[in-house]
This record gives sequence, C-alpha cells and structure tokens, in this order.
Amino acid sequence: MKMNLNELKERCQNCTKCGLCEGRTNVVFGYGKEDADIMLIGEGPGENEDLQGMPFVGRSGQLLDKFLAAVDLSREKNVYIANMVKCRPPKNRDPKPEEQEICINWLREQFKVIRPKIVVCVGRISAQKLINPSFKVTQEHGQFIDKNGTLFMGTYHPAAILRNPNNKEAAFQDWLALREKIKELGIEI
Repeated sequence: MKMNLNELKERCQNCTKCGLCEGRTNVVFGYGKEDADIMLIGEGPGENEDLQGMPFVGRSGQLLDKFLAAVDLSREKNVYIANMVKCRPPKNRDPKPEEQEICINWLREQFKVIRPKIVVCVGRISAQKLINPSFKVTQEHGQFIDKNGTLFMGTYHPAAILRNPNNKEAAFQDWLALREKIKELGIEI
C-alpha cells in the first residue's frame, strides 16, 4: 500500500534505526509541494534545520531560496526539498555511508510518492550517493544524467558557496541550466 507524505513523515519521526536519532531535536523529513516535478536533495540537517524541523533554513537556506527565486522556483509552490539523512549528524559532520544507507529507504519512499521528473543533488554527498560514487562537484556540476526516466543533476551546496564565494557564479549557471531543462521538458512551474 502506497503511503502519502504525511503518513510517511509520521513513521519517520519515530525512527531509531541509527545513532543519529539520539542527538536530534527534530526529524527533518522534507518540505515543499507534495507532487513537485523538481526535487532537491541535500546531505543532512544542520543545527538550524534540527531546531526548526525544516530543510535548508539559516544562511544556506536563504542562499538556496535566492537561487530558486532567480529561476522561478519556490519551496512553497513548485519544488520539494529533502535530505539524504533525516537527523542531524553531530557537529554538522558529513553523514557516514552506513547512516545514509539506513536512511535511504525514507528518501526512496518520498521519491515514490512525489515522483519528480528532475532531482537536483545539492552538494557532494547526495550527488555521490544518487548519481555516481566518484561524482566531483567542481567538474560535473550542472550536467544532467538520466536514471530510469528521471533526470539528476548535481550542484554546489549553498554552505560550500558561503565558504568559497568564488563558486557562486558556477552554481548560478547550474540553476539557469535547470530552468532551461524545465522549459525543454515542458514542465509547468
């Protein structure tokens, strides 16, 4: 039986399958349009996300929202945002491969409900897990890869851009490429 996102979220909030649950304030399940054609997937919640229970809030989220707005996208209207892991790794470290593997089923179930046409992997961790284990953001960002009828693209994580603003223009070009791909596919946003 296929669940809806609310049922799935409720089940996820009780998850204790890995040690990340021990330090969480909130499960950060996801947010956005439940039948979005565009799905963004980050690596995992940071401190602000854990406190608020929402993906990509704080400075990184503000930058992400600016990129989205520049290409007529919005988490409220036409995208869905989730993460590889739903609980904050201690001290914002990268999620370990075993944590990603345990949590990936939640993401798979989200994917089944949403059924996006395009997935944007926001940062190295999600791109390496979902596109290719050897994915290099600096070399492969902005390229679309078809996986079983869904297009995947990796781009820079907003936190990485805040640390290294020299990558902001390259990241912006990725979002422009996304807008062009949306038009090319005739996706209404």
